Amino acid sequence: MTEYDDAAHVWDLIEKIGFCMLTTQSGRDLRARPMAAYAERMENAIYFLTDAASHKDEEIVRWPNVCLTFADIKGQKYVSVSGIAEIMNDRERVEELWGTPAKAWWDSSNDPSIRVLKVTPSFAEYWDSPGTVMSYIKMAAAAISSSKPNMGDNAKVEL
Repeated sequence: MTEYDDAAHVWDLIEKIGFCMLTTQSGRDLRARPMAAYAERMENAIYFLTDAASHKDEEIVRWPNVCLTFADIKGQKYVSVSGIAEIMNDRERVEELWGTPAKAWWDSSNDPSIRVLKVTPSFAEYWDSPGTVMSYIKMAAAAISSSKPNMGDNAKVEL
């Protein structure tokens, strides 16, 4: 694939998978938690809804470098995105992003504690294999033949 195709493929995977683990820094430790992601490819941004009282917001203010990891286990497709995060009190964006996942945490989009977490990706890496069954077949064939299996596509991409 070309660099453009790889970047488009990263965005396609992010949009398809939809949920990720957001990793932030907490002092010397790293912390990850699941988040519903809203990709805006034309803005080169991935948005999340978060709460003003959450620890991740405090961590991002101190250490804005984050990592997002998307995984489609059944399809054997994975994406790791590194970027810079910022917390915004953007009520219009809250309304745009409001949906079923948010309703699990807040009663209404008018809740004043809701914040928008914006991640601007700088680079990503993806792994896209042909699926679990085919991957096992390829690994078994490689083990028998003492060769390395072709497990699908992998690329590092500047975003």
